[in-house]
Amino acid sequence: MAAPARRPLLSTRSRGKDRYYIPGGKREAGETDQQTLLREIREELTVALDSDSLEYAGTFEAPAHGHPDGVLVRMTCYRARYTGTLQPAAEIEEVVWLNYRHRPEVSAVDQLIFDWLRGQGLLAD
Repeated sequence: MAAPARRPLLSTRSRGKDRYYIPGGKREAGETDQQTLLREIREELTVALDSDSLEYAGTFEAPAHGHPDGVLVRMTCYRARYTGTLQPAAEIEEVVWLNYRHRPEVSAVDQLIFDWLRGQGLLAD
């Protein structure tokens, strides 16, 4: 069996922020994780996720960047295929593909995700 491919990870930087964040967002009332992800990615990146390809990757929790001590962020992560052309929209200023060497440039919870992806052999160095 072939080893998994090491690839860069899509990330974004919002206007006025000094860190990159994995795209996504908060649920609106009545939404599931999957509905939130489909909506947020469409709003932030102008692409459509293939809902049939959504695959749960993991849930990660860490201190929230730019918030007082004790404030945590919990991210439930999925991977999926998309159609369309990635471009920043809404509050997103920049869309980038990051490798593990960019780990210091991302939020604390994203650093955990970078570590997990690298441990799984999925994130490019």
